[in-house]
Parts: sequence; C-alpha cells; structure tokens
Amino acid sequence: MPFHVIVGRGATAHNLAKLLTDAGDRVTMVSRSGEGPGNVERVALDAGETDRLTDLAQGADTLFNLAMPAYHTWPETVPPLFGSIQTAAERTDATYVMLSNLYGYGPVEGTLTEDHPLAATGPKGKVRAQMWLNAKAAHDAGRIRVTEIRAGQFIGAGAFSIFNAMVQPKVLAGLLALVPAAVDVPHSFTSVDDAAAALYAVAHDERALGQAWHAPMVVHSVREMAERLADLADAPPPRVEEMSDRELTLLGNTAPIWEELWETHHMSHRPFVVDSTRITDTFGVKPTPLDETLKASLTGTDDTRALTNA
Repeated sequence: MPFHVIVGRGATAHNLAKLLTDAGDRVTMVSRSGEGPGNVERVALDAGETDRLTDLAQGADTLFNLAMPAYHTWPETVPPLFGSIQTAAERTDATYVMLSNLYGYGPVEGTLTEDHPLAATGPKGKVRAQMWLNAKAAHDAGRIRVTEIRAGQFIGAGAFSIFNAMVQPKVLAGLLALVPAAVDVPHSFTSVDDAAAALYAVAHDERALGQAWHAPMVVHSVREMAERLADLADAPPPRVEEMSDRELTLLGNTAPIWEELWETHHMSHRPFVVDSTRITDTFGVKPTPLDETLKASLTGTDDTRALTNA
C-alpha cells in the first residue's frame, strides 16, 4: 500500500489526504496541533525536529510539504523548517512535493508563467524563492526527487485567505467589505480543491520532477467574485471597497500580519494574471469553475486562523 506523509493541516492538506485515502493509500498528517481528518494517522510534531520527522517518514513514497508558519515570521521560521522537511525527504528517499505561492517571482509585467525568473524583492518572496532553489539544487545533484506547486490566492471551503476572512462574511451579512486590494482588476485565485488535485497529480508522475508548476487558476476581480457569491447565497447586492493606505496602516497596529501585506502590493493592487495551462496540458488538472468553488465555500467551514497562526 502506498504511504504518504503530509506536513500541514489546512484545507488543502485535508483535501489532499482525501484524494490519497480515496485511492486506497495510507496517510500520516503531521502538524504541531496533531489535528486532521479521522481517516488518517494524525501526529502532533514540530516538523523542525528533523530526526523525529525522519523516523516518522521512513518507508514513505511521498513527503508533502504544506507547512505554513505564521505569515509575518517567514524569513526567520521558513528556512529551518523547510530545511528540516527536505532533509527528512533526502534521508528517507521519499519524493518531496512542495506547496508554495507566487511571491518568489516578485513584480512582473504581463501574464505570469513558470518561465519567469524568481526575482522577488521582498523578504517573504525571497525566502520562498530560495526554498525552491535549495530543493532544486539538491534534485540536480541527485540527492532528492522534488517538484513544487505554486498556487494563487486561495478560495473555497476552509481556505485561509483574505477573501474568506474579509469579503465572504460581510457579503453574506449584507455589510460593507473593505479589502486590502484593488477590487476591480483581475487577480488569480486557486481553489483549495484544485491545489490538492495538482499536488496529487505531480506526486504520481515522473514528468513533474525537477520543475515547478502553477496550480490551476481562475482569474476574476474581487468585485466579480463577491457578486457571484451574493447571487449564489441569495444575499443583497454586495458592497465592496478598496481599503485605503491609511486604513491598512492603522490595521497594522492590531496584528503584525497586516503590515506584511505591503510586500505583495503589486499582486493585490494591479492586474495579476497567472497562466496555469501547463499543468492542465501536461496532467489534465483543470481549474474548477468559480461558481462551483463558491458554492462549496457556502456549505463548508471557513477557517481563517492561519492569517495569524501557524
């Protein structure tokens, strides 16, 4: 029976675990809290404890890295954590599959593809880029087999996202939603279901190794998404406005995460369009239509704790 270890406990991790267990595979989910679905082995472990993680991953076919430290701590916490997970993959000969985002590219002009260089200018983007470069170097040296999925802003049931935290509840309540983003320009979003499907696909195909892949994306403005959500929920017409710089600055006094959003201003305040056709053409993983994802978010459980917690 194939055996997989997932480091992380968010919605994407839960959906990935379901895909694997539905295929008859054995799954162990690792997180500091030890939380996870009931049909997998759940282990409370800090994945930075390399020896213990290595012991747990012995015999694993795949080691999935879906870890998400607190947002504002990435430059300090991500390198040792990801280094530990990569080391465990090297020691156990498990295929190493990473879930990342688009920060590592930095500001880009035009449509973003996987061929764009990793040219991040901010600390979170730089560390995300370096984690891939470290893993890719180990792959090229023959020490590991690795691939990476780069997702857009998450949407869907249980997604840890600005949309789920700041837009959806306000729209459903008929209240004004203030958003730290331009609300009428196109943005690229990935449903947590599609991120899981992408991770599953690349873990099962040798063609994925040594490369990074964009997860399936849908491209919409925040206002378009809010309007579709309101229609689906039979809620009042949504009121959605861009948060002013002053409002975001004041919000930064309440929790450190908000101050961190300035680094990704280029992704949130001007058109940010990502091409995800490569993963569709290669593995057949397609983006879920927006209405389907929003319907799932209305019936699922939205959990925004990861905006402030690991």
